Amino acid sequence: MPKACHIKKGQVVQINGQLYTVKTIVVQTPSARGASTLYKIRFDNVRTNQKLDQTFRGDDMIEEVALDRAEVEYSYPDGDNYVFMDVNDFTQHTVTKADLGDQADWLQEGLDGITAFLLDGAIISIELPPAIESAVVETSPVIKGASATARTKPATLENGKIVHVPEYLAVGEIIRVSTEDGHFIGRA
Repeated sequence: MPKACHIKKGQVVQINGQLYTVKTIVVQTPSARGASTLYKIRFDNVRTNQKLDQTFRGDDMIEEVALDRAEVEYSYPDGDNYVFMDVNDFTQHTVTKADLGDQADWLQEGLDGITAFLLDGAIISIELPPAIESAVVETSPVIKGASATARTKPATLENGKIVHVPEYLAVGEIIRVSTEDGHFIGRA
């Protein structure tokens, strides 16, 4: 059983006999001495899609469910669904946009390194790689003399997400972006 501090978005856990997928995690570090870090986690019920909000301390144990795991590659969108291909046996799985939530924003054709959690042969959740590479398609012009300072500008990526990047980046550059929180990591 993992501790609450080790839970990641997309994992499937068991609470009160029900299966839940971790959708969001908010970490709160109290300033008082001796206080523990709190993890506010929003879960979605696998079967009913009902939301459940719970708060845990970092050392609280959460029961993880033993599901089948498969390495999949994102293939293409199909209306409100997304099609993934198992890289081992080439079977295709369809997942709805509602099941993926905000993870769907990071999908791009050919994205590999995705772990799928399977229940009865169907994908119920995915775990994205920690970072993806994407091209900058729109941003303000490069400022002459800009250096690697803390000043940033918004840039639109090829998947439509807007990320704050350093001022020295130009259109067409390939960058690495965190899939956890959407922040700029560096050039690819």
